[in-house]
Amino acid sequence: MEWLICGTVPEECPCRLCRAAITAQGRQLSLENPEGSSRVSIARGSAALVAAYAVTADILGIAPPFVLLAGDDGGGEGSRRVYRFLHEQRIPPVRGIIFHYFWPDVDWHSRLLPRLESLVPKPLLCADAGFMYAAKMSGYAASYDLFFPDAGELAFLADEKAPHPFYTRGFLLSEDNDAPELAMRAYIHENAPAGMLVKGGTDYVIQKGQVAARVSLPSVPELEAIGGTGDTLAGIACALLCAGRPMRDALTRAALVNRRMGALARPTPAAGIADLLEFLPQALR
Repeated sequence: MEWLICGTVPEECPCRLCRAAITAQGRQLSLENPEGSSRVSIARGSAALVAAYAVTADILGIAPPFVLLAGDDGGGEGSRRVYRFLHEQRIPPVRGIIFHYFWPDVDWHSRLLPRLESLVPKPLLCADAGFMYAAKMSGYAASYDLFFPDAGELAFLADEKAPHPFYTRGFLLSEDNDAPELAMRAYIHENAPAGMLVKGGTDYVIQKGQVAARVSLPSVPELEAIGGTGDTLAGIACALLCAGRPMRDALTRAALVNRRMGALARPTPAAGIADLLEFLPQALR
């Protein structure tokens, strides 16, 4: 069974469920099906996630994902179109769903979650970026199976009193609290799912609040200046999960592959995520 990737991109893109053909060519992601075709830039965000998943799926010999993207200039209208589509239209049977860049709309999230939980078979529910905020802000983070936070996002999840990332208490951002402690705090307060892949100088695979694996090599400092490497990490991980890898193994391998991709690319700070994706097949092999 396939996965479904849902998100938004900062350019014109119709809200249409795509399945027939998904290809990453250079700096463009092509989405084609009988209803029409769309092309979006692979710069970062949901397009980078879809591209990484598509490349990984091709190497692994699994089917490409279903994709549901909409253009959103930051005002939230594209996000609401995707929320509405998922709430009103048929969702195909899938192994998992990842929700990515969204306007964190608590009302729409609370309306959509019961629909997702009623799906048969029930898919793995994963979230990153804005949708992860919506899940925590609505009080239903524990209803998910997997989050992909960075250090700042993890601090928000760990703050049981913060209603919004802007209000994360400063002491949680200090160097005295590291990722393992924050992950346990988030899990205890039911502000995180059982699984997390915390992105950073060291990537932490978290299961039920405990560190299951750490990945820190290869270390490629130049990647810190390139937006989108967290998005490719999520895409690789979801493809490995779709291929049947257990959670810990899939997340650990995804972190290793993402770092290896960066090391093979030997990027400068001027490089873009599309430059790195050229090396993803080699990193996977």
